[in-house]
Amino acid sequence: MTSIKELTNFDMAEQLRTDEDIAAYLSIVLEDGDTDELIHALGHIAKARGMTQIAKDSGLGRESLYKALRSGSRPQFDTIVKVLKSLNFDLKAVIHTQK
Repeated sequence: MTSIKELTNFDMAEQLRTDEDIAAYLSIVLEDGDTDELIHALGHIAKARGMTQIAKDSGLGRESLYKALRSGSRPQFDTIVKVLKSLNFDLKAVIHTQK
């Protein structure tokens, strides 16, 4: 039997290797509609792409980026948009037909 000490830690950022991986992950998170999970997901994605680079590309300070994407934070929508744009992603409205 495997002990807990022998289990490796799962790091979502390591799974986000391509733009397609990131897009699929973001789509799932956005579909759920959980704001906290979106912030958490953006943290994983920024880690995968490199926090320093995302901070530079978004015009945010590195420390500010870490604070904005940590668990329990409530970043402004403008911050979320800046991070998404630095990742070359946009939010898009989609019409859902009623069933």
